[in-house]
Amino acid sequence: MKKSILSALFIVFGLVAMNAQTDPAPTFEMKKEASVAAPTSGPIMTFEAMEVDYGVIEKDSEPLRVLNFTNTGTEPLVIKNARGSCGCTVPVWPKEPIMPGQTNKIEVRYATNRIGKFSKKITFTTNEAGDPKVVKVLGKVLKPEESQGVPAGDNSLIKPGGE
Repeated sequence: MKKSILSALFIVFGLVAMNAQTDPAPTFEMKKEASVAAPTSGPIMTFEAMEVDYGVIEKDSEPLRVLNFTNTGTEPLVIKNARGSCGCTVPVWPKEPIMPGQTNKIEVRYATNRIGKFSKKITFTTNEAGDPKVVKVLGKVLKPEESQGVPAGDNSLIKPGGE
């Protein structure tokens, strides 16, 4: 009998402990805060495109692409850092502040000596409010064509009698 009571108590305490660890259901106020409008003042980094598409390219093709952006905000934009998702994607960004309305560029280099499809990201940390900006870098690098040597089994280049 004591074992039954102890088992029941453990089950009840276990259920109470599990229920206490779950997050409360979102309230109306929480949802309302999540729908805050974008800032209307401050720096705003606006890209011409959110992707740098290399398309289908040959191995060792030109690695440089240019990504244009504009500060559409009301205050100077400062890019603090730009980081590729791996060492094969290297961005170079302007270090000076970009004034409101000013357009500038970011140079992106991908290691085109790597064969196959790729999908990378560049994360920009700026003085803009909100989350960092993320731009995709994608494409496909083809294998180089193999050299057109003598086909296997073609003996036409071998002369009989060692001449």
